[in-house]
Amino acid sequence: MRVRKTPLLLLAVFMNYPTLSFATTEPQPLSKPQSETKIPSAQDNFLLPYSAVYSTVWKKGISLKVKGKQALSKLDGNDWQFVFSADSMLASLYESSIFHVKDHQIIPILYEYKTSALGKKRSAILTFNWEKNLVRNDIKDKPWNLSINPNTLDKLSIQLQVRQDLKQGKNDFDYQIADGGHIKNWHFRRLQMETVNTKIGRFPAIKVIRTDNLGEGKKTAFWFAPTHDYLLVKLEHTEDGESYQLDIESLSQP
Repeated sequence: MRVRKTPLLLLAVFMNYPTLSFATTEPQPLSKPQSETKIPSAQDNFLLPYSAVYSTVWKKGISLKVKGKQALSKLDGNDWQFVFSADSMLASLYESSIFHVKDHQIIPILYEYKTSALGKKRSAILTFNWEKNLVRNDIKDKPWNLSINPNTLDKLSIQLQVRQDLKQGKNDFDYQIADGGHIKNWHFRRLQMETVNTKIGRFPAIKVIRTDNLGEGKKTAFWFAPTHDYLLVKLEHTEDGESYQLDIESLSQP
């Protein structure tokens, strides 16, 4: 039984976003947070703190269900933190991305990853140096630097960038991701609007698919809800006779 893939899927759920070729829909304006501190417009209509709980079901002959929690919170200054965590009896996963936003672009600062499966632990820390366009990778106490291009993302913050690009009305998405000491190119496409049923309600959602890995026999689709700040509300992934489905279970906002 390949249990270890389950927590890793929960991570991939929030990192792998395909490109959408979608009909015309105007992004819906969001109300600004009530705050005495003036925040740049990119943050006013994009970053709203929240906490959401998801459940994912992994199927290959048997079914295994795991719940995960995702939270976006404001830090000091213009920095934000995006966290995803999941726990089961056999495995756990924790991811965190600290970043800021400039001109509708996520700028990662620090990414942390920790996972434990059947007693085996892994961790990684990525520190972004935008003055030198480098990212420092700390994995297994063996740090090294990797050259990066502007707008490079980490594997967690890409979810927020996809949401932002959907709000900007984009149909095709190309991203560079710093991952495992390499720069990876992920491509996504915006498709049609569909109605989805979830535990937080029934509403229209934009379907997005990932297109760069189709030749590997993988299919990944995501649904983002404009009425809920373009939040990810559903995901489906299939490969090698396995399937995963992720669904939102609850949502809370300050």
